[in-house]
Amino acid sequence: MARIPEAELERLKREVSLVRLIQSQGHELKKRGKDWVMCCVFHDESTPSLSVSDEKNLYHCFGCGAAGSVLDWVMKTQGVSLPHAVQLLRNDAPLENTEKVGVSRSHARHLPSLAAGSSASAASEVEDAALLRSVVEFYHANFKQSPEALTYLVSRGLNHPELIEHFQLGYANKTLTYRLPAGYTQAGRQMREQLQALGVLRSTGHEHLNGCLVVPVLGLEDGAQPEQSGRVMQLYGRRMQPNNKIPANQSRHLYLATPLRGVWNEAALLANLEIILCESLIDAMTFWCAGFRNVISAYGVNGFSQDHWQALKHHGTQRVIIAFDRDSAGDAAAEKLAEELRSAGIEVFRVLFPQGMDANAFALQVENPAQALGELLQQALWQGKGTPVSVEPETTFSLAAAPQATAELPPLPGVSDSETLPLGGSVSESETFSENAQGDLLLAVADRRWRVRGWKKNLGPEQMRVNVQVRREVAEEHVMGREAAYYVDSFDLYAAKARYSYLKQASIELGVPEEIIKRDLGKLLLKLEGLQEASIQAALAPKNPTPTLSAEDELAALNLLRAPNLIERIEADLTRCGVVGESYNLLAGYLAAVSRKLDQPLAVLIQSSSAAGKSSLMDAVLNLMPEEERIQYSAMTGQSLFYLGETDLQHKILAIAEEEGVRQAAYALKLLQSDGELTIASTGKDEATGNLITKQYTVKGPVMLMLTTTAIDVDEELLNRCLVLTINESREQTEAIHAAQRKKQTLDGLLADAEKQAITRLHQNAQRLIKTVAVVNPFADQLTFLSDKTRTRRDHMKYLTLIRCIALLHQHQRPVRHVEHRGKPLAYIEVLKNDIVLANRLAHDILGRTLDELPPQTRRLLELLQGWVEARSQAQGLKEKEFRFGRKDVREATGWGDTQLKIHLGRLAELEYLLLHRKGLAHEYTLTYDGKSGHQPHLMGLIDADQLDNTSARSGDSEKRSDSGRAMVGTQSDTLNHAQSHAVSGVDAEAVGLNEKALIQPPQKNHSALSSAV
Repeated sequence: MARIPEAELERLKREVSLVRLIQSQGHELKKRGKDWVMCCVFHDESTPSLSVSDEKNLYHCFGCGAAGSVLDWVMKTQGVSLPHAVQLLRNDAPLENTEKVGVSRSHARHLPSLAAGSSASAASEVEDAALLRSVVEFYHANFKQSPEALTYLVSRGLNHPELIEHFQLGYANKTLTYRLPAGYTQAGRQMREQLQALGVLRSTGHEHLNGCLVVPVLGLEDGAQPEQSGRVMQLYGRRMQPNNKIPANQSRHLYLATPLRGVWNEAALLANLEIILCESLIDAMTFWCAGFRNVISAYGVNGFSQDHWQALKHHGTQRVIIAFDRDSAGDAAAEKLAEELRSAGIEVFRVLFPQGMDANAFALQVENPAQALGELLQQALWQGKGTPVSVEPETTFSLAAAPQATAELPPLPGVSDSETLPLGGSVSESETFSENAQGDLLLAVADRRWRVRGWKKNLGPEQMRVNVQVRREVAEEHVMGREAAYYVDSFDLYAAKARYSYLKQASIELGVPEEIIKRDLGKLLLKLEGLQEASIQAALAPKNPTPTLSAEDELAALNLLRAPNLIERIEADLTRCGVVGESYNLLAGYLAAVSRKLDQPLAVLIQSSSAAGKSSLMDAVLNLMPEEERIQYSAMTGQSLFYLGETDLQHKILAIAEEEGVRQAAYALKLLQSDGELTIASTGKDEATGNLITKQYTVKGPVMLMLTTTAIDVDEELLNRCLVLTINESREQTEAIHAAQRKKQTLDGLLADAEKQAITRLHQNAQRLIKTVAVVNPFADQLTFLSDKTRTRRDHMKYLTLIRCIALLHQHQRPVRHVEHRGKPLAYIEVLKNDIVLANRLAHDILGRTLDELPPQTRRLLELLQGWVEARSQAQGLKEKEFRFGRKDVREATGWGDTQLKIHLGRLAELEYLLLHRKGLAHEYTLTYDGKSGHQPHLMGLIDADQLDNTSARSGDSEKRSDSGRAMVGTQSDTLNHAQSHAVSGVDAEAVGLNEKALIQPPQKNHSALSSAV
């Protein structure tokens, strides 16, 4: 009796109705007040003296003094011991009674399995079964419309899409009684009485399983398919309080007040000779969702019932893997059950969860439940395999006989005694892993040779689908004239059912016990998991990892970044790398490459005619950037960008050799530059099911874009997103390039190439030390910009970003300031006036040309034509508008090629800078442009840097200038004046060679050319 928990005895006394139990034995009770009376069965009498209290669930005879609970009644009427009485009540065993009298229909609805044979009405049982089925359907429909129930399943990791429908899960939330007829009607009263008899409603009228996840236990009808469910045997309720905080006076697990009948997921026993047995339904559903469908559940730690025994016997189960909780109660129950199973001839294994955990808690703690649970199943501790013995029928239920377990397996043909495998013991066989030229994994164990193909395709941790071949080499001296046996099949090693099917068939083909094949498969799986993990890590690793800088290299790079003349050194190093001239373009390209560290980087388009040197300019800039932070392509297809890795482009440079090579990808490039992210929905194949599904691919920015083009007419959408750098195509530049090419053939050129490698390494290391940091411009509200065109909205952002790039490049010369916002610290550096001076210089040269409606080379031809026409017309005594000339005259005067002249003269005639006259088949032109262009481009609307101060003074009186903006967010630093700014940055105008007043060119008095351009 000490082995039966006191709580279990109290539960039986409380939950098993004594009145209904007596009626099920065929005794007739009569109502007398609140109690029931009958003639005592323990002594002879003619007048009823035995009273049964329905409220207290006790009986008492006033004649002989017999009294007690439902347990006492069973022990005295059946003549059994207390353990046997508990077993009978727990497992719902039939109770014998010689006195069988009729039972009224109203009393036949309770505990039908405890009723004495034919005394219960068959019609009543059918009616009760139909009503209970309706309750299950109502709870099931209620579940699918209850977000809190779905949320609970997700919180327990039970989010398999088929779980709810397959097991008809339900939810009870006090709404069942709303669907019943009114309680004051006869039909309503009868319905409520019937539901109370079934245990669905309590005597108070409330739902017994209120607030619970409801799991029906369905009986499998004879001849039914596994997916077909039979009669509802029992309802299990699991309370769903948030965070599992169940009040102390409430039970987590509830059942109907009827015997615990049926086996949950009994269909699994039809298809599997190996079964996983869990302690609770939540744990069993955890295994089911992880892909292990051969799982059933007991009714608690001591709830392995008679129905479970009969189901195992009926379906011929050969192996049970006990997956009870890893606590004192679970361990004790598992040990006791394992002994009983071995006595019944069943092989037993025990899954060992971490101490104090169950299957569901363990699955919630791991990243891949399917893989982790599979590993635990593979590592399950063997408990032995026995032969059934004769036992008393009232205590155990024997299954079919099984082979006697032995200490070790019989010797195999071709295997020496030293290679015999002790069952459950240590492995003495030597094993050798290798890989052939085709990439197949090979394993040699004793006389067995394994070959695994296709393992490299499994780049996801959810599956391990492979082709496995096993051969057994038979020595001639053991088996003469017999060829080596083999077996091959393709299956998922993570699928327990497929794995068991393979090892069973391989065991038959090779004539090797299943335990040996199982052990070999375990070795293969562990090896494949290690190889797969290495492959996944290699695939996820950065393609170009950032190298670790030595102390010497880091110091040299820091010295460069902290140099007072940093800008001058960059310009000089770019020239030493082989690019002649193009100082503004080189510096602008270098700063744009630095902008990759910003949240909104710049984009650069290098434009020139063929062979002018645009690729050399781009290569010169890119060579100074770290290799791991730049990606170069010759061309891109329309959707290629969408299928890059999610972070492959983040804070990197994307360089494409020719703009024509990305015409198909132009749309994606525009989105990536504007939005900083690309997203596409595409069809793909589900790795688990093979079905077509919709997959989303995302590529995150920001990314710095660098393109080159020979086209004069560039896509306007792409043009206004980029800084346009135009190559100097003058004769003087060509002569300088020729001189540099000749010098490269000399000894000085050879030494310069060697020096170029050192310069490249220095700048790449310096760029690796530039970090992403916020940049604050305290002068932003004083800046002005041209506002006569809508495209200047983007050009204005280019100008502001250019200032931020310069400040970011000098981050190692600026103090890092800190501010706290919403409880979080923010770090930033500030823009100095020198940054705006340099940005203005570059804006005049680059944006001034960009906003011109003529391309730079066309503008240069116009200026040449203007000087030439002026000289020729004066020599001939004509007005400039009267002087006519042909394309041949211009070719002789300028030395330009015919194709080049045809393009640029056509553009000038189209924009009416030239007037076209036809003379037969020839064309003649007259110059209509009379403007005087300055020698340097100029961007109107920029404020002079020497006008900036730390006050809130605003500029922008011109109606063509944008207003300087609203009040700044936050306060502007006033701790540094202009002189201090130079001291902090370590850069002064004199050291850098910059004259602020000389850099900002004043507007020309005669600027009709600029007026036409801007």
